[in-house]
Amino acid sequence: MRIGIVALLHESNTFSRQPATWQSFRENLLVEGEDVRSELAHAHHEAGGFFAGLEAAGAEAVPLFAARALPSGCIRGADFDRLVDRLLDRVANGGRLDGLLVAPHGATVSEHHPDADGYWLARLRALVGPQTPICGTLDAHANLSPLMVASCQALVAYRTNPHLDQRARGIEAARLLVRTIRGEIAPAMAAAFPPLAIPIDRQCTTEPPLERLYRAADRQLAEPGILSNSILLGFPYADVAEMGSSAVAIADGDPALAQRAADALADLMWERRSDFLPCLISVDEALDRAAAADGRVCLLDMGDNVGGGSSADGAELAAALLARRMGPSFVCLFDPEAAQTCFDAGVGARVRLRAGGRTDDMHGPPLAVEGVVRLLTDGKFRETTPRHGGIVNFDQGPTAVVDVEGGLTLMLSSLRMVPFSLQQLEGCGVDPRGFRYLVAKGVNAPIAAYRDVCETFIRVNTCGSTCADLTKLVYRRRRRPLFPFETEGWRGAGGPSTRPA
Repeated sequence: MRIGIVALLHESNTFSRQPATWQSFRENLLVEGEDVRSELAHAHHEAGGFFAGLEAAGAEAVPLFAARALPSGCIRGADFDRLVDRLLDRVANGGRLDGLLVAPHGATVSEHHPDADGYWLARLRALVGPQTPICGTLDAHANLSPLMVASCQALVAYRTNPHLDQRARGIEAARLLVRTIRGEIAPAMAAAFPPLAIPIDRQCTTEPPLERLYRAADRQLAEPGILSNSILLGFPYADVAEMGSSAVAIADGDPALAQRAADALADLMWERRSDFLPCLISVDEALDRAAAADGRVCLLDMGDNVGGGSSADGAELAAALLARRMGPSFVCLFDPEAAQTCFDAGVGARVRLRAGGRTDDMHGPPLAVEGVVRLLTDGKFRETTPRHGGIVNFDQGPTAVVDVEGGLTLMLSSLRMVPFSLQQLEGCGVDPRGFRYLVAKGVNAPIAAYRDVCETFIRVNTCGSTCADLTKLVYRRRRRPLFPFETEGWRGAGGPSTRPA
């Protein structure tokens, strides 16, 4: 049994002005053939789960193609076409394949293909034909489309956010595929699309209301005939018709059962829609709460959520901490120019900087500071424990750490970096325990790492392309009606199985 493995992952924020390019993938992950195995087989990633699941089943894994870039704006048209062509070429020349394991993200947008994942999955299906089974995984933030569902036998979404179960979901997808090829099961997949957009601050799976929702999904798995189910939280920063939440169920040879199960989960999501309204805490209120909290505090910068495609250089929280002189505080900003100024000056030098606020006008102005260069590093680090995203090797480019008067420490990176690992600090010579307040540019993803050192987490409604207040963003392509933008009843919107326009 020869099983091909392909992955193409990008979370595309259509409000971001930083497009993803071919170089964006080269800087993160762009590999073919056996390099896919060497990069991902042992990672806490769904592709690592593919390899592990196939090995356990005695099947041969055929690594073909894997590409991933940090979340940003849409993928440029020509670069996306190049990625898809390379992926399909590797499959076409991969020899006899009894099935395929695929890892799309589910919230990818290119200049010419709003449903980019549906597009490449449909082309893959056309290439291998209707008889070759395709099973795969989706990020929990996927904006599911009917085309994605129609192109695969089974799709399995992460059940945790922060995403710590990616490898387990890859193993699950591999088992479903192998059992399908052996004739042990006949997966029938159905989806339901409630008209509901869930704000990002309500998407932590260990907190209510999602904790209760996932318990219901787990109970459903015990029902006879149900092979798998998934809740898709949606990615609200992609202004596309598919944007919003959804539910998937897979039944053994029974499409009607699968549809009833998906509808039941979607019904439950809709019934609890008011529980998903955002909890918006201003910068001033957040700092008041932080000052009153015991122990170390992590301030989650929701408007500059790098894992959601933001600029990574928003200085709003840094400026507020500095203005209040709140004590030992840490903020990382993407600013190649400021980092280079520090490298030119050298360790121990006093520098004047305008840090952050360079990418666009959505994330606030630059921060004017004076401080001393504490250290300089190449910005490379590794994370060996399960963390959101399953990434092992990180590179944020040449990085400077500057101690600013007023108790603020700035880390200045030359490449945008997601705050998914404490090794971003420790691997670069900074002890996170030396601060009272740490700013992490995320919403839920950083919690998996920062809970090792922080007792309190406060989500802050800052400005930016990932602002938690969705009413501040101008949507032109999303489906309508969609709660909380519109409040019409679901039945008026077409029923539990309402599909994106």
